[in-house]
Amino acid sequence: MANPDFNLAFEPSYGQAVPVAPGVQRLTVNNPSAFTFHGTNSYIVGDRSVAVIDPGPDDEAHLAALMAALKGREVTHILVSHTHRDHSPLSRRLKQATGAIVVAEGPHRAARPLHAGETNPFTESSDMAFRPDIALADGEAIEGDGWRLTGIHTPGHAANHMAFALEDTGILFSADHVMAWATSVVAPPDGSMADYMASLDKLIARRDRLLLPGHGGPVRKPISFIRALKTHRRMRERAVLGRISAGDTNIPDMVKVIYRDTDPRLHGAAALSVLAHIEDLIERGEIETDGPPALLGSYRMAGRK
Repeated sequence: MANPDFNLAFEPSYGQAVPVAPGVQRLTVNNPSAFTFHGTNSYIVGDRSVAVIDPGPDDEAHLAALMAALKGREVTHILVSHTHRDHSPLSRRLKQATGAIVVAEGPHRAARPLHAGETNPFTESSDMAFRPDIALADGEAIEGDGWRLTGIHTPGHAANHMAFALEDTGILFSADHVMAWATSVVAPPDGSMADYMASLDKLIARRDRLLLPGHGGPVRKPISFIRALKTHRRMRERAVLGRISAGDTNIPDMVKVIYRDTDPRLHGAAALSVLAHIEDLIERGEIETDGPPALLGSYRMAGRK
């Protein structure tokens, strides 16, 4: 397929633990938005002794729902895919309630250093206080009673983004890197388009059979879907190059054309996505600018003055 076959059909079942695979339950936080779809998915992995993946935001109702679903079971580990505030903050209260060990790739960090005078627009949406008990390396595993989860470092959406593979099942908890309902937001300085594309290739090589994402429903044909995501991003890249060739010099002008059919509420994120493409294109020598890449920077095709 040339473009991803996005699936918007999803029943969040707020407050209820829904079985989604053998030994896996999903609970969705009631925090819908243009960026979270129907809400953040938390997952419970295991039977009597379990791990919780992505507890979510500091939400009282969701904590109560999690504790009800976990009643009578031991929680040994809390795994966090990345440190955006819709995924990680509740880990602290869940740890306090259960005594579980918190596992993640590491604390929050940007994908690159800030340019002179640049501010990070994601500071407020990032969980800067998060610190895992265990920093999980790429390919390193955490084991429990009847389950084994391996960390797959997948930077792009966030520098510390990690997917988790449920070994011997073909199931990957893909968090915000690959979702059935929409493309992932890749926005500098937190995100990196080069990292995102490399991480897509990494998942294609794994050949998992089922992806359980951080928002929305499962991805049931991962290989073809991820390949379509790559195609979609390359089409966006060509659109950016086309606008620069046509004479657009700054990102807001490009967004007006490239994203003319997109919800205007998402144009800010779209502009940052274009910036991510531009940073990648500059690194690859396709386009040039006289200063550091920025939303209001001036861009031209390489070799033009």
